[in-house]
Amino acid sequence: MQPAVKRIIFYVLLFSIWQGAVYVFDVSPSLLPAPTDVFASLYEGFSNLTLVYDLAASFRRLFIGLAIALVLGLLLGVLLAKSKTADETLGSLILALQSVPSIVWLPLAIMWFGLNEMAVIFIVVLGATIVMTINVRTGIMNVPPLFIKAAKTMNYKGFRLFSKVTIPASIPYAVTGMRLAWAFAWRALMAGELLSTGPGLGYSLRFASDFGDMSRVIAIMLLIMLIGIIVDLLFFQRIEKKVLRKWGLATS
Repeated sequence: MQPAVKRIIFYVLLFSIWQGAVYVFDVSPSLLPAPTDVFASLYEGFSNLTLVYDLAASFRRLFIGLAIALVLGLLLGVLLAKSKTADETLGSLILALQSVPSIVWLPLAIMWFGLNEMAVIFIVVLGATIVMTINVRTGIMNVPPLFIKAAKTMNYKGFRLFSKVTIPASIPYAVTGMRLAWAFAWRALMAGELLSTGPGLGYSLRFASDFGDMSRVIAIMLLIMLIGIIVDLLFFQRIEKKVLRKWGLATS
């Protein structure tokens, strides 16, 4: 049985059990609405374009923040891998920051930028930069020494050695870093938008919660999860698998 078919069967059963439990136990919609109510709320959000505007605003912030994070992560990763001093000093700080959840930066972002677009982008950049930095550093430092020695015998040195051997050999780690950076950026975006004042999925989630609209709350949560799954499965996982196969690190 194909994995896609298994997933469809699983989620059909899951939503059926959910619908049946709400009906049998007569659960209040303010506590747990039925899936039919959630999907109706989701349909309403798209039909009146509210969720379309929210998605557009969220993805705009995500693309800006993620682009900045990928560039910063690449530069910092190269710096840490090539400089022992930077790795022993700045590298220790980056490892420490890795354990700090993105939402913890919210009070600082609000104090620095206020409740605006910049605060949300700041959270996204922080959430994605660190994981990208660590993966790029790991990739460069794990280039097989045999590759370096073989290249030096062919008179490769300096920037030529770095660009022709080190960078290509570390690409699988960089691609994995991009995939993880996307996931961290998406989570950080939702955390940041919870306290934003403009359109966005996180803002709409908080707005629905404030007014006790549980159907809309769960509908937006499902949409957030669905986008995360679709982007990861259809884009980043495919790229990662292709790169790993090309570099001989995976067979299928």
